[in-house]
Amino acid sequence: RFGGANEFGWHGVSLTPDAKADPVLAELPEEFPIFQWHDDTFVLPENAVRLAGNDVAENQAFRVGRAVYGFQFHFEADRPMVQDWSSSFAPTIAARHPDWAGKLDGEMARNGPDADAAGLAIARAWVAMI
Repeated sequence: RFGGANEFGWHGVSLTPDAKADPVLAELPEEFPIFQWHDDTFVLPENAVRLAGNDVAENQAFRVGRAVYGFQFHFEADRPMVQDWSSSFAPTIAARHPDWAGKLDGEMARNGPDADAAGLAIARAWVAMI
């Protein structure tokens, strides 16, 4: 499905019960904030295991087989990267989210530490698995 899943900024995602046994996501909290920047969503590929979702996009993460992962959210987007994106893409962001520049610091302080920790945990667990 395309459209109808607009998220920008840090938003919470929830792990599914299957994620608690997943080698990449098992150590994450059941719910955590993570950076989002998308307008679309997707249906799960054949044989995929749904691992995370939220109210906006039911499918936020999945695994196919042992080590093929797909993520809707940007776990790689830590606070320095979001700060860079916010500067580099300021006109694009302002056109769709005119209040972002004024909200960035507060959102970063409120959600950034937990989101950065979750993103780093995902990256480290995936690298350890491969």
